Amino acid sequence: MKKCLNNPIFRIISEVVTNENVETYVIGGYVRDFLLNRMSSDRDIDIVVIGSGVKIAKKIAKKIDPKIKVAVFKNFGTAMFRYKNHEIDFVGARKESYRHDSRKPFVENGTLEDDQKRRDFTINAMAISLNEESYGKFVDPFDGLDDLMDKTIRTPMKPDKTFSDDPLRMMRAIRFATQLNFEIAKKTLLAISKNKERIKIVSPERIISELNKIILSDSPSTGFRILDETGLLPLVFPELHSLKGVEEVSGKQHKDNFYHTLGVLDNVASKSDDLWLRWTAILHDIAKPRTKKFDAKIGWTFHGHDFQGAKMIPGIFRRLRLPLNHRMKYVAKLVRLHLRPIALIHEEVTDSALRRLLFDAGDDIDDLMMLCEADITSKNEKRVKLYLKNFEIVREKLKETEEKDAIRNFQPPVPGDIIMETFGLSPCKEIGIIKNAIKEAIMDGKVQNDYDSAYSFMLEKGKEMGLKVKS
Repeated sequence: MKKCLNNPIFRIISEVVTNENVETYVIGGYVRDFLLNRMSSDRDIDIVVIGSGVKIAKKIAKKIDPKIKVAVFKNFGTAMFRYKNHEIDFVGARKESYRHDSRKPFVENGTLEDDQKRRDFTINAMAISLNEESYGKFVDPFDGLDDLMDKTIRTPMKPDKTFSDDPLRMMRAIRFATQLNFEIAKKTLLAISKNKERIKIVSPERIISELNKIILSDSPSTGFRILDETGLLPLVFPELHSLKGVEEVSGKQHKDNFYHTLGVLDNVASKSDDLWLRWTAILHDIAKPRTKKFDAKIGWTFHGHDFQGAKMIPGIFRRLRLPLNHRMKYVAKLVRLHLRPIALIHEEVTDSALRRLLFDAGDDIDDLMMLCEADITSKNEKRVKLYLKNFEIVREKLKETEEKDAIRNFQPPVPGDIIMETFGLSPCKEIGIIKNAIKEAIMDGKVQNDYDSAYSFMLEKGKEMGLKVKS
């Protein structure tokens, strides 16, 4: 286990705590990830002290560099400072008890065993001694190492109590199972289902933090399947849960849009690690339950689910505590546009349609195309290959159109101040009409996307509108 302690910080900690005669351990995720060979250069390091974690943190920081600032969190009895790329957290060993209506514990000083008992999972309760006389000693009272080898998520104490005390641990169990590709132990999984309603006392901010980590996993669908299996999904993400199910009328069925969405999400995840593109995959069909109709001639339809879905995005982001900024606008835009490239592969692709798509998508056109390709979840390999081939044709035509017409992030070749000066106008609606007419003419290929062509068209449009050129 001493290999886990190669980082020079551990020798510094060891020297201080040995001189202070304070029992100290590295615990939790650092130990787990070392054993899983998942270490990163900026991995947080959790230190548990049998005594005052704040006092020890200050002494260690002073020994490293008196200029290091130590952040102290009095309410939690913890302290933290940064060393090189690491955030090092110190906490005094403690035992906890909970009220039923809160996940904030009543804390008392405790032993190492008390502290390990309060940990969420056995794989996060393993500790390694940092004191000189026992340096590198591995302390694993709940067989976390065995669970690592067996790829199992299990709680140190009875799972019912673990999840009832702190319901966020249910989300964390699912998150770790998804990130590590582990199984949740049967009793632990049953306890999540049993205690699912307790999630209501957890703040949306904490829930979305775990949900985003699930979404950023290599195979995020795993987490959503477990959320569904345990009954947590309708409590934390009811709009996604509403996509579940297949309805049949006159022998005609539609696909299960929940599992289709998970397929799209995994497809996007295999191509991009961008959180917001993955959110777009999750939400691209979110309005299908609202727009579902049965037509006796053609079967099930979801007309307008792209536009309705885009309208739903702000409400979903607000409730989930996702950012209400350019991230939200990006997701809403791609949801609104996600059928446009698909429509182009069913018909002859016109230059006008390509220009308008480039104009509307702007710099996000490549992400939009990736989403559309991910949206192909058919099990028919021939059909998938055909769609992907057609999308490749669309990509090439988009590239050719952009090189020729420079439509992406389009700016009017003739700005508003030139229109005002030419016709002697003050700010008025006529300026907007002319600018829009220029844009439409360029989109339709009637006018080149350059100043001279657009200026000539502006003069013609002004004359048509009864405007006179200022002499």
